[in-house]
Amino acid sequence: MNKIKNLADLRKMKDELQNKIQLREKSDSPDAIIQVKVGMATSGIASGAKEVMNYFTEELEKRNVDALVIQVGDMGYCYAEPTVEVTRPGEDPIVFGYVDLTKADEIIEKYIKNGELIEGIIPANYHSID
Repeated sequence: MNKIKNLADLRKMKDELQNKIQLREKSDSPDAIIQVKVGMATSGIASGAKEVMNYFTEELEKRNVDALVIQVGDMGYCYAEPTVEVTRPGEDPIVFGYVDLTKADEIIEKYIKNGELIEGIIPANYHSID
């Protein structure tokens, strides 16, 4: 654990711990909130997924959108990296491809906040068996 040298260090540590607690609390009932899964396999990271994930994390919090941003592995759409899967409560997940910061902003404003479908959706090529 880092040593606390001043008040700013203490505040930073407090914020980090509160973020971890919020993540744990949200994960108890993930179906009740919006889930944003960012493909962070090697191909995704090389295509900019790390920046996209950081953007979603920061912007959803700034815009007071209750969402859980999750890092996942390969989604199987390497040709369209970075890929992001968004699940709104009570709806089927939608996967977006070629997500950059501009597209991430559009996903937040149009799809997450208003449920409006936008360009860049990767059609589902499989169905789960119940």
